[in-house]
Amino acid sequence: MKQTMKKVIAAAAAVMSIGIMAGCSAKSATEGNESTGDKVKIGMNMELSGAAAGYGNQMKQGFELAVKQINAAGGIKVGDKKMKIQTVIQDNKSTTNGSASVTAQLTAKDKVSAIVGPATTNDGTAAIPNLTKASVASVSPSATDPDYTLQKDGSVQDYVFRACFNNDLQGETAAHFADKTLKAKKVAILQDNSSDYGTGLAAAFKKTFTGRVVSAQSFQEGDKDFNALITAIKAKDVDAIYAPGYYSEVGLIIKQARQAGVTVPIIGSDGMADPKLAQIAGASNTNDIYYTTPFSTKSGETNDVAKQFMADFKAEYGTDAPTFSALAYDSVLMIKQAIEDAKSTNSVKIAKALAKIKDMPAVTGTTSVDKNHDPEKPIVIEEMQNGKVVAATAVK
Repeated sequence: MKQTMKKVIAAAAAVMSIGIMAGCSAKSATEGNESTGDKVKIGMNMELSGAAAGYGNQMKQGFELAVKQINAAGGIKVGDKKMKIQTVIQDNKSTTNGSASVTAQLTAKDKVSAIVGPATTNDGTAAIPNLTKASVASVSPSATDPDYTLQKDGSVQDYVFRACFNNDLQGETAAHFADKTLKAKKVAILQDNSSDYGTGLAAAFKKTFTGRVVSAQSFQEGDKDFNALITAIKAKDVDAIYAPGYYSEVGLIIKQARQAGVTVPIIGSDGMADPKLAQIAGASNTNDIYYTTPFSTKSGETNDVAKQFMADFKAEYGTDAPTFSALAYDSVLMIKQAIEDAKSTNSVKIAKALAKIKDMPAVTGTTSVDKNHDPEKPIVIEEMQNGKVVAATAVK
């Protein structure tokens, strides 16, 4: 009985202690983090291992290239001085718990002024409570859920930004493309039901497409055999297929569809924007493939920032720049711009400046930030033939 009472008293004391610490933390959080000396700390909360590591490591390359170039040029102009970037890179292991933990470490222990990442909407959402508590802004290169930057009541999350388009815009653009360019009257949808990414894109497409969706089927991340789904679609005599998902599954869908004699155009989303798509599908199967993306290897033909980035990326890593590297690079540019506009490394001031970015030159197109903390810039539709991107059309 005495031992039990002692435990109760100890627990109560611990709760009181946590409450006092939380009170102190909450008070200081309103002030945000601020870098001092000659370096500004920028963190990266990224999926460097686990299910989303393929995207996360591409983003790490873009992040590190941007930092290297900014530092080589003297750093970020903060008022009347320049400060070089000191990076703190952490692996959230493609888990929500990992993302929340990494955010707490970056904000409370490492005292970073801003964060790039996470890559996925789920991991990004898990980070929001700790971002808000610490008053530190995060720019996700690729969290695409429309509600990611919004609170439940529809108001904006003060410390949540992204460099990518949301799913609604991608789905709507794909639907307009099917309507106006492909002149499709009947479309089948094959959506990835594993996450809000695939379901959100499909919903936006359905809402916008003016023709008939004659077949709507789903698959899961990791699925390998799509022949039954393709056979059902083939019987519908469709004009096009909309398959929002990632290259790992969509590559197999393309391969199996073409092997089954389905030759209609296949339209997808930015999860297909990876060289591995053609490797999985087979170059000869990737004809009449289209997908929405914020960045194209053709971008250098009209965008000088993209042209330089692609040349620098090739020199640094020996390969062509993927979309997710470009988005991470631009995420760093957004933070740099905000620091320079705010003339401060204070995280609260950086967040306010991020919300006001206007016409910033970027790899993925001249960028402004709207009231929902989404980027305003052109969206691109890439066309693939025989495993190669042969055209890219910017849509405003």
